[in-house]
Amino acid sequence: MSKLKDYKAVNEPVFSYFKNSVERKNIEKEYENMFNSKTEIPLYIGSEKIFTEKRKDILPPHDHKNVVGTYSLADEGHVKSAIDNLLKNKTTWSETSWEERCNIFLKAADLISKKYRTKILASTMIGQSKNIFQAEIDAACELADFLRFNVEYLVEIYNEQPIDGPGKKNNLEYRPLEGFVYSVTPFNFTAIGANLCASAALMGNVVLWKPSDNQVLSAKITMDVFEEAGLPKGVINLVTGDPEMITNIALSHKEFSGLHFTGSTTIFRHLWKKIGENINTYRDYPRIVGETGGKDFIFCHPTADLEVSATAIIRGGFEYQGQKCSAASRIYLPRSISKELISNVVDQVKTIKMGSPIDFNNFMTAVIHEKAFERISNYIEYAKSSNDCEVLCGGGYNDSVGYFVEPTIILTSDHQFKTMREEIFGPVVTIFEYDDKDWKSMLDVLDSTSEYALTGAFISNDENSINYALNKLKYSAGNFYINDKPSGAVVGQQPFGGCRASGTDDKAGSKLNLLRWVSPRLVSRTENPPTSYPYEYMD
Repeated sequence: MSKLKDYKAVNEPVFSYFKNSVERKNIEKEYENMFNSKTEIPLYIGSEKIFTEKRKDILPPHDHKNVVGTYSLADEGHVKSAIDNLLKNKTTWSETSWEERCNIFLKAADLISKKYRTKILASTMIGQSKNIFQAEIDAACELADFLRFNVEYLVEIYNEQPIDGPGKKNNLEYRPLEGFVYSVTPFNFTAIGANLCASAALMGNVVLWKPSDNQVLSAKITMDVFEEAGLPKGVINLVTGDPEMITNIALSHKEFSGLHFTGSTTIFRHLWKKIGENINTYRDYPRIVGETGGKDFIFCHPTADLEVSATAIIRGGFEYQGQKCSAASRIYLPRSISKELISNVVDQVKTIKMGSPIDFNNFMTAVIHEKAFERISNYIEYAKSSNDCEVLCGGGYNDSVGYFVEPTIILTSDHQFKTMREEIFGPVVTIFEYDDKDWKSMLDVLDSTSEYALTGAFISNDENSINYALNKLKYSAGNFYINDKPSGAVVGQQPFGGCRASGTDDKAGSKLNLLRWVSPRLVSRTENPPTSYPYEYMD
């Protein structure tokens, strides 16, 4: 019996990167080498790595005048060729034993955690402007965790079988989808980019991968890892270029079988509509899996601990510049503790250092690109000019070297204020104060303020209030955190996803997600089949 039948994943340990540690010296060296070189990124189509004449520069968000590489831009012919190649390789991959598929991705996890650890960390720090801790928990640990736990979940799924009946042997086959899966991935998590491809591929599917233009550096390292791990060429094909052109070709193809998406709500809705318009084109009804936006909350009950609340607000709101779909963005504070709590938070935020990710004293770095910088700064200026709020700290921004936005805290008197409702995706947190006696009714306000329902946190030392909030906010968040920030889901521990405008809640990091990438077939074998039609009850 295969050893994989009993496989249980273990979370990848998080390295510390203390001063003078070996791992710190290694990442500093790798960062310097990668930052001062020029990485050329091709299209990955089958056995070919195609460098096109049309390319775009890769510019670190924290130093946007420094070109660290280029990536190739696909034309329509490249995209069609990539899909044709996937379909050509589909049968062979789908018939590859599940043990072999699992071993490939387990080897990839080992490569990520060891040989390629510094490379994928450096690429994430440079290309996506993540500090070392944010890069470590994402590109090294979460990515390795996804790959390993997906194997455990595959084993669980394959072991789930129907019971046999009298004279019948029943078996569920977990077939891959009949066509190809289209994976559209975001800039902010290297692990998400890899997993949206790997999860579908593990289940026997072939995948067309369009990563974010702002994640191509770490995407290239991911493809290198998959190749060295033994993933056959043509199982995952990577194309970069005009997203609308690539998407139109993928979603209009007869063999399109599934969309695995993480990104904005607006784009996801657009893609869903396009799939609906093309529904008569497809062989099957495509699987649509998406994790989209968030307007994530922290609600402090009057019994909330001040230090716990302050830490949750700061870490939840400003880690990775607030560029997480799970980032805390709207805060509800009871008046009895709000003055002291706000003072504590503001004082701590003023100590936050911001700059290049290679300076390990920097808690924050730059936002991802110029458009993000402009969008976030416009929200800040709107708040500055409004009579309904006050900017308590931060509010500054500068793009002369990199796209730097100060951690900003807004206090509003209007719980429906613009920055309480709309996703900003940057280091901006808005606070609303409520009367202690109104905490229950404020939960109704919280639930109806935003269209999103991704993550949320309730901070309280009163168990009855926690139980009340859990029931009242049943559909307000797919991931609900008690006495902590609303971010930081760990694979295998907190399956991640939300509903409403935040996505399909298919829970990445669980077998629920993997089940979306199979088409089960029931095979029932009758041992002594009947030989005449009348039943025994008939005279």
